[in-house]
Amino acid sequence: MTKMKIAAALATYVAAATVASAHATLEQESVKQGATSKITVRIGHGCGGEATLKVRVQVPDGMISVKPMPKADWTLETVVQPYAKSYELFGSSITEGVKEIVWTGELPDAWYDEFTFRGNVTTDIPAEKLLFIPVVQECANGAERWIEIPVEGQDPHDLESPAPGVMVLPADSH
Repeated sequence: MTKMKIAAALATYVAAATVASAHATLEQESVKQGATSKITVRIGHGCGGEATLKVRVQVPDGMISVKPMPKADWTLETVVQPYAKSYELFGSSITEGVKEIVWTGELPDAWYDEFTFRGNVTTDIPAEKLLFIPVVQECANGAERWIEIPVEGQDPHDLESPAPGVMVLPADSH
C-alpha cells in the first residue's frame, strides 16, 4: 500500500470514527511496527451527564512492554497476563506483560482528559492496517464500551461503539 493509500484509509477511518463516536479517541494517527509508541486515549465527556470514574484500556495482542503513565489524583492498576507467544525485545525473551490498564478517579462530565501509555508495536501486528484499542469508560450508573472492531471491509459507521484505532506503518527497512 502506498503512502497515499495509507493516508486515505486513515482519513476515512478518522472521519468515520469521529462521526460514529466522539467519546473515546486516540491522539495519535499512526504507530510503527517494531517501535515503541506513545498512545493517548482522549475522553471527551462522561456517561449521560455522569462523571467518568474509571477508564479501562485493553492492550491489543502484539503490543508488548506496555507502561502506563500515572495521573495525579487517579489510582493506576495493570493486569499482567501471559502473551500468546514469546517475544524478543532488546536481547531478552518476554512471555508476559500488561494486557489491561485501569485508571480510577473522577472526571466530571463537563471536563476532558487524556490517559497515556506506551508500548512496543511488534511486527506481528500487520502493517498498513488499523490497530484497534478497546476502551471502556465506567460511570456511577453505567458504562460506555468503545470496544467494537470492524471486520475487514466493514464501514465504521455501521458500529454503535467503535474502538479507537491507529494506522500501523511498516517497520524501518534498515
